[in-house]
Amino acid sequence: MKQVMQVTLKSVAAVSLCVLAACSTTSPDVIKPENAQRMSQVEDAVVLNVRPVVIEGSQSGAGAVTGGVLGGAAGMGASSNNRSSAMIGVAGAVVGAVVGNAVERFGTREDAIEILLQTANGQRRSIVQAKGNETFNPGDAVILVTTGGKTRVMLAPKVAAPSAASVPR
Repeated sequence: MKQVMQVTLKSVAAVSLCVLAACSTTSPDVIKPENAQRMSQVEDAVVLNVRPVVIEGSQSGAGAVTGGVLGGAAGMGASSNNRSSAMIGVAGAVVGAVVGNAVERFGTREDAIEILLQTANGQRRSIVQAKGNETFNPGDAVILVTTGGKTRVMLAPKVAAPSAASVPR
């Protein structure tokens, strides 16, 4: 019985790690495969304000289920008496589910920034994105890149505007 329980616990732990590894990111530096080689809409803007925020972690249920299975399996083997083993197993499953849910929620949280900006046509917008490699400050020229309904902010390239002589007619 103990060997079966050890194999089960190891299997559940491996599945848990795979589930957590598959969690997606909202980083502006990571482009999803379905957005590669797609035309994006771009818009110029200026940063008005930047503040740190936290993107709350997910609660898909995977953490609770995994924790419940692990807690139940650990509790079932805690006693040689069938009745008390079942009661400890149920208690272990409940505690495991609560802990597993908290681990999932905390493990999928992301530090992010909220960027308040003003577009070239005078509209103000607020965009929340995970912290990336770029640092934004009030007054920075930025570009809003919208692909598939999701918008990310990136610093505008520092290039000189083309002269009238270099523009083909």
